[in-house]
Amino acid sequence: MDVRTAAADTGTKARTRRAILDAAVTVLTADPAASLADIAAAAGVGRTTVHRYFPERADLTTALQQMGWEHVVQATRRARLTEGTGAEGLDRLCQEYFELGNVLMLVFNYSAPDGDVTWECDPDNQSVLDLITRGHHDGSIDPTLTGPWIRDILWALLYAAWQQSRTGVASRHQALDSCLRALHKVVAP
Repeated sequence: MDVRTAAADTGTKARTRRAILDAAVTVLTADPAASLADIAAAAGVGRTTVHRYFPERADLTTALQQMGWEHVVQATRRARLTEGTGAEGLDRLCQEYFELGNVLMLVFNYSAPDGDVTWECDPDNQSVLDLITRGHHDGSIDPTLTGPWIRDILWALLYAAWQQSRTGVASRHQALDSCLRALHKVVAP
């Protein structure tokens, strides 16, 4: 096999793996008990192909968790946390994380048997805490509220917004607007 064929084969495998993960996000968000066959159908591949990439359901959920945290890292970078006030960075971060709704809902559901997420495992946990501390110092975030408290409030508000949007109680725009308004009120000095 020449170098070009090997590279094309690697690219095809990466695209197939990504298609399976994307289908899993869509299918499992709609039905957490969906089968691997359902995921295969949504990805446009055979069930054996899914098993080749993810021999057990646990392998798929582990890959979904990893993909979710990779999306968190990318979203955190896009939020440009070092620019502007702490509150402005938190606002951008909230908007970026809101776009990750389906992926992060799965991460939350598969993070631990009791549904608890260990935020300290979040690869960008420290950068978020640093942002909040900066907001304390620049006067844009209430200094009586700790970094971990505000971080957890951010995630709680995002969860509520995702649920409101997902269940049709509010449009995506309304849900995000409500989330941001609530966040602004919580962190205001």
